[in-house]
Amino acid sequence: MQLPKSPTSMSINAFGLLCSLLTILWLREVDSLSPSSAMIIAGLALALPIIILEFIFLKTYKNDSTGLNFQQKNSGSLKRSVIKLIGFYACLLFVAFIYWLFPEYRGGYYENFFLLLRNISLGLCLIAIPYFYLIDRVMLKPKDGYWQLGALILRQNNNTDWLSISQLLLGWTVKLFFLPLMFKYASNNLNLIINQDISQIFSFSSTFNSRDSLNLYQFFNNFLFYIDLLFVTVGYCFTVRLFDSHIRSTEPTFFGWFIALICYQPFWGAVFGSLYISYNSGRDWSNAFWDLPWLHVSYGALILGFVVIYVWTSVAFGIRFSNLTHRGILTNGPFKFTKHPAYISKNISWWLIFMPFLVAPEFDDKIRLSLLLLLQNGIYFLRARTEEKHLSADPDYVLYAQYIEQHGIFSWVGKRLPILKFKQGLLFNN
Repeated sequence: MQLPKSPTSMSINAFGLLCSLLTILWLREVDSLSPSSAMIIAGLALALPIIILEFIFLKTYKNDSTGLNFQQKNSGSLKRSVIKLIGFYACLLFVAFIYWLFPEYRGGYYENFFLLLRNISLGLCLIAIPYFYLIDRVMLKPKDGYWQLGALILRQNNNTDWLSISQLLLGWTVKLFFLPLMFKYASNNLNLIINQDISQIFSFSSTFNSRDSLNLYQFFNNFLFYIDLLFVTVGYCFTVRLFDSHIRSTEPTFFGWFIALICYQPFWGAVFGSLYISYNSGRDWSNAFWDLPWLHVSYGALILGFVVIYVWTSVAFGIRFSNLTHRGILTNGPFKFTKHPAYISKNISWWLIFMPFLVAPEFDDKIRLSLLLLLQNGIYFLRARTEEKHLSADPDYVLYAQYIEQHGIFSWVGKRLPILKFKQGLLFNN
């Protein structure tokens, strides 16, 4: 049994990352750019090399999954394109309505993101005109979700495909929720890196101490999570059929959405992370090893090692990262070894960081906070299960999951606990 072919290339993604990181050297010399503008430059420096190199070497536009055939020319594409454009503009109005309606988006927290949206919205609407017309001509099934929605609005279709429309709107809901959040986080991290005095980070005292170690840890932790957020933000922006990075399907179940969204703000901070699953004792690994500088730096490096695995997972997505969606089955990078490398590395790192079993003040706190952290781990276990159920509708994912079950680094777990073995389409049976 062999792994299915991955839609991405680690070497191409790494080259895109290198191009983007090199822009930081220039951005550090420019004083007039806003954090949002800097993020746009860094994002384009990542995305454009990946898109161009995939076009040249992977020829992603020829993949069957694009639903495109450049050898055929459909007739009547102008009328269909107009209907699709109406559907597309209706989606933009849907997004604008959600941002207008909910208080979460009416404060100043996302101000820079919305300013950027206002600046690019007209250009996006204009670019959509030739794009929809040209792509429609080569689509094997041109009456997609945009056409279905546009035809519904114009009352041009007696057989409305409600599933197609619901999947389209769910896909836009994913983007409207996650993009402003990730753009904000990424902009903040990039701004810290641009304005950071690097010499101060690597200027150690005469006797290396835990303060020096903590400064190093915080710098590399921020830098690594910036890389993660960079790929995540770019992924939500480039859902384009021509690049084979479009959304093929969106999580269809309420439980799948619920278990994913509670892991993010504002739901996590407002309810779950503060009122129910708060496992932070007020002390962490740094406090535990503060009086042992070399153990402090070694332990910090161990945590960062798991963060590197987490970020490596994001790099493997290239321009295709997105929660709650199927945009191609990844089988390269860390996905060669396990189905959920990001979740595994993230959850292990939390145990290493918070150490409730060691740093909590009282014995009952050690037990209580450890149980809460186990509950957090359980949430990510359920996230993994809902994703597997969603993705197992794709035969490539079934083949991939069966391969990992036999050859993955955690294949021994399934052998000892058969309930965890993969079974297509089932939520609680792996």
